[in-house]
Amino acid sequence: MLSNKGKTIVRDISWLSFNGRVLQEANDPSVPLKERIKFLGIFSNNMDEFFRVRVATLKRMIEIDHKGKVKAKMHLEDSPERILQEIQMIVLQQQNEFNRIWNIILEDLAKENIHLLNETQLNKEQQAFVLNYFEEEVRSAVIPLILESLPDLPYLRDKSIFLGVVMSKKNNAYDKKYALIEVPTKNASRFVLLPSKPGEYNIILLEDIVRFALPQIFSYFGYDSYSAHIFKVTKDAEIDIDNDIATSLVQQIEKGLKARRKGKPVRFVYDKEMDPGLLEYLVRRLNLTGRDNIIPGGRIHNFRHFMDFPSSVFQKKEERHRPIVHPALLGTPRVTDVVMEQDILLHFPYQSFTPIIDLLREAAMDPAVVQIKITCYRLAPNSKIINALIAAVRNRKQVTVMMEVKARFDEEANLEWKEVLEEEGVKVLLGIPDMKVHAKCCIIKKRVNGRLLQYGFVSTGNLNERTSRFYGDHCLLTANRGIMADVNRIFNYLEQPKLRISQLRACTNLLVCPTNLRREVLKDIDREIKLAKEKKKAGIIVKLNSLSDEILIEKLYEAARAGVEIQMIVRGIFCAYTENKKFKKPVHAISIIDEYLEHSRVIVFHNGGKEKVYISSADWMVRNLDHRVELACPILDDNIRQELKDVLQIQLHDNVKARVLDNELSNAYVHTPGKKIRSQIEIQHYLENKTKVSIETGGDRHRK
Repeated sequence: MLSNKGKTIVRDISWLSFNGRVLQEANDPSVPLKERIKFLGIFSNNMDEFFRVRVATLKRMIEIDHKGKVKAKMHLEDSPERILQEIQMIVLQQQNEFNRIWNIILEDLAKENIHLLNETQLNKEQQAFVLNYFEEEVRSAVIPLILESLPDLPYLRDKSIFLGVVMSKKNNAYDKKYALIEVPTKNASRFVLLPSKPGEYNIILLEDIVRFALPQIFSYFGYDSYSAHIFKVTKDAEIDIDNDIATSLVQQIEKGLKARRKGKPVRFVYDKEMDPGLLEYLVRRLNLTGRDNIIPGGRIHNFRHFMDFPSSVFQKKEERHRPIVHPALLGTPRVTDVVMEQDILLHFPYQSFTPIIDLLREAAMDPAVVQIKITCYRLAPNSKIINALIAAVRNRKQVTVMMEVKARFDEEANLEWKEVLEEEGVKVLLGIPDMKVHAKCCIIKKRVNGRLLQYGFVSTGNLNERTSRFYGDHCLLTANRGIMADVNRIFNYLEQPKLRISQLRACTNLLVCPTNLRREVLKDIDREIKLAKEKKKAGIIVKLNSLSDEILIEKLYEAARAGVEIQMIVRGIFCAYTENKKFKKPVHAISIIDEYLEHSRVIVFHNGGKEKVYISSADWMVRNLDHRVELACPILDDNIRQELKDVLQIQLHDNVKARVLDNELSNAYVHTPGKKIRSQIEIQHYLENKTKVSIETGGDRHRK
């Protein structure tokens, strides 16, 4: 396995190991069938993004090095070339496993009388249905391209799938014509239900409808034999932002989005049954070589659409738990009143996201509120957050929105939101050159009897009511003066980043990137090391999406050598080694992959018994710590601190969906004797019981 100078696991190899855990969920027969199909879709979507971003970056590094512009300061074993070789090997292995799992799922679907039919398996009624569907719903979006009539290969859209068509005559094997058709998944559903017997469900894919209609599409040419095979091209998705001060950030983003369409191919995936002549033509015209990721596969590609596999065909409906109301908010008419008197920590998706929207809606209508400031990174398509902010500005409030237009793959949507907000009179901030604003926070200011009161929230996840239904996150609603003072300082910086970096440095309650979060975390780890060397209890619990920062990993190694008890829950990239003969205590590290996406970041330091507990927006990666505005917020309320620790302990004891993060990247499931603990189910029960107790005791609140 590749490692960076023997100290850490190569980030890209670790990421592929994470996607292997996603594949494990698709392979788990205890997971509902629809969810298994969804996990295949997630795996496929993840892999697409991995090639667009990470593989593209490695290829850029090689290109720069070959041009002699920069000499890569890498050892031979972790050079971009070696990493790409390792990636190619792992990807092919995972693709084979993917195909094996899909074949099993097809068999399981058949047992439930659900069948995926192709164009050769239709009865007469279904054939008539398909032709009619093609004429009415699909034909207008189909644009066939005859290859030999074109001087250059046409633009092949990233994220799309294409049919490579071969037309021939049965009595003349040499008379062939090649064509391309982009499957119009933006215009029609990928899945079409066919006429079927009662109790049976037959589904045909959109590309197979197009295949069936090939004689109609190409009737002009007089061929009598047709074959068509799927392929897709993945392209470099990075957007280069130059430092041309004469060009606005919006113009640069728009220019980058157009350039992304012309990104260099970094992967070519195709049906291994494709006509060899057409395959050779496509590979040559795309300027691909043996060093590129040319991956043979099966008949179906772009499995990301399978995340939306039709639910109606499943007789057994697997319903998610409905989000519960936080006990402190039961029966209260106004969220604001509760937040002004006590802190509230919301746990998504177990608890409702509605209080966030209600807090903003109440502020929009409250005559005493004078100002709202909020950061936005990825918003829901029909965002209730945006609607509440528009209501506020129409009610004469000053509204400032930090809209991060560099949020990858959401750039276009965020530019559209910018226009909507500015038309309403909202002050929109667009970010900082060479830095992303990833902190999730809001401050609301109201004037009561001459006093300025401040309240709001900080969150580990995006302010997105749609993803809050399946992303595990925490959001602290608070009126704490120290926390709100620091949130105010962050916005002062965002409004004038060149002049007010001192505002970030002045934060004393929040840990903030890029100024003091790394420094303070290192200090806290050093304190635990000191306690361990003094033979006192010392411990660190960290929950993250990703861990790759070498400075913090080295400090964790130092802590393990000193005897600090380290427990980690890391969903994705994990570049640290957990076993070393010099560690007095092995690092206990797990990854939980389950129905909900584990997205929250939490840090706990034992601190000599006076525990420090933080929720954070930041992963422990160089990009987060040094090149983004992030924050970590202390949990000051004793009851909430205990609640958050209880949730972490449930996760640390998961022995159903937890995998061991070891040196070999084995992804072995955690097996411990006794009761089976599936943490996401247990957390739901824990929070439901807390609500039940609150109701039974009359909703007694802990007040400040």
